[in-house]
Amino acid sequence: MAARIDAYVDTSALIAFADASDTYHPMFRRLFASPPSVVVTTTLVVTEGHAWFLRRFDRVRALQFLAMIDDMPFLDVRTVGAPDVEAATVILRRFSDQDLTLVDAVGLHLMRDGAVGACWSTDRHLGLTGAPLAIHSV
Repeated sequence: MAARIDAYVDTSALIAFADASDTYHPMFRRLFASPPSVVVTTTLVVTEGHAWFLRRFDRVRALQFLAMIDDMPFLDVRTVGAPDVEAATVILRRFSDQDLTLVDAVGLHLMRDGAVGACWSTDRHLGLTGAPLAIHSV
């Protein structure tokens, strides 16, 4: 069984936290203000968030997003390797009726076997395998 993760953080949670105009900003502001012990995300999530701010705003906001990640010492940013991508591909095939990205599928892979306490995301797809979504607890 995988090591316990208190919270898996998806791109949408990081965006909501960083963007005060986001509907979920107050909730994620509270969650990030008092994080649990083991909070995990992936390099793919950071990449996706950077790209979102670059496309939606500009280079300055994209760099501010990366600085925000650097200022979160509690956030364990895990590198995604070939085995993770292979496992995520299996998930993509399993849920081929859903519009999942590879980033989503890697997150679902990390949350397998009930190894996560909560998924910090606004993306309901990340609850496909039973991970409790933070947006459902508000």
